Amino acid sequence: MNICVFLSAADLDERYTRPAREFAELIGKAGHTLVWGGSNVGLMKVVADGVHEAGGRLLGVSVEFLANKARPGADEMVIAADLAERKKLLLEKADAVVIMVGGTGTLDEATEILELKKHGRTEKPVVLLNTAGFYDGLQEQFRRMEDEGFLPRPLSELVFFAEEPVGALAYLEAATSAAAAAGQGER
Repeated sequence: MNICVFLSAADLDERYTRPAREFAELIGKAGHTLVWGGSNVGLMKVVADGVHEAGGRLLGVSVEFLANKARPGADEMVIAADLAERKKLLLEKADAVVIMVGGTGTLDEATEILELKKHGRTEKPVVLLNTAGFYDGLQEQFRRMEDEGFLPRPLSELVFFAEEPVGALAYLEAATSAAAAAGQGER
């Protein structure tokens, strides 16, 4: 499975790097491919290192103005012209999406995939990995959107909230297996 991970390129402390590394090792050990923003810095580097060291493939999609931070030695590296093209390519290359801790860029990527799902433009499974309660407020906001009628589909059809890396990967594997069995696999 090609798992797209949206996450920060910032240098973060152990409460964020430990679970990120754990998730990366699970991806690699299971033989999956990491699809990510291609950066070799911060949390992006932590995840890419973990996947690579555990035997997984690395498929990066960087952007021209950040190409100098792209990871050397990735199995595949694509350089997009701008952020919009990068986001499009990341989603095209993914079978599933995991939203990890991050800033405005990660939030932009997260809302893009959820908007596509809301409108039925994709059925790829999406997991929000709520490391150290980072997304508690966002989860509450999504529930309010659902409760007050802002979402045309149930929140549970748009995103799965996972507290731990093992639960995130288990959900993705189950969801993609179910979709494949039903003949609904999508690339």
